[in-house]
Amino acid sequence: MLNIIICGAPGCGKGTQSDLMVEKYELKHLSTGDLLRNEIALKSDLGLEAESYISKGNLVPDKMIFDILSKAIAEQTKNSKGIILDGFPRNVAQAEALETLMASLNKEITLLIDLNVDNEELIDRLIKRGETSGRSDDNLETIKKRLAIYEQKTAPVSDFYKQKNKYAAINGMGTIDEIFGRISSVIDSKR
Repeated sequence: MLNIIICGAPGCGKGTQSDLMVEKYELKHLSTGDLLRNEIALKSDLGLEAESYISKGNLVPDKMIFDILSKAIAEQTKNSKGIILDGFPRNVAQAEALETLMASLNKEITLLIDLNVDNEELIDRLIKRGETSGRSDDNLETIKKRLAIYEQKTAPVSDFYKQKNKYAAINGMGTIDEIFGRISSVIDSKR
């Protein structure tokens, strides 16, 4: 079973690469962003609370994310070849909680894939995505704040998985196929 975390700064291509991994390796894609956007679209209490954080470029509180995700992980790991976690864990406390959750399910994280993209390229991608998708959080001010928060809070998760020997840095620059080729090489070496 492959249980992969894909991480990287906003706009690095996690969603695009996750779609390709889902197809090739028959994994279930669990995106905290998608799960939260679904709650927001449903206008649930959780969705309204989450929107108040996201619209300002802030991260949603850990407990809120973990509650949503732990249910999804438990469901999706039952009858699948594995999962891809996209957007979680975002800090070391979440990584530790994830390890505990996975152990309780008799599963483990196989690998953390870290997509590395230059900041200028990230800003350009996110501005373009905002123009085409209409996502309100893809504006220059919010993008810069999200990138700063990512560097401060999320990047240490990489060190957590480096210590477990489950970390792979991937050059996220180039064509979609070039990047996916790099990812596939790393995944195939872990099987």
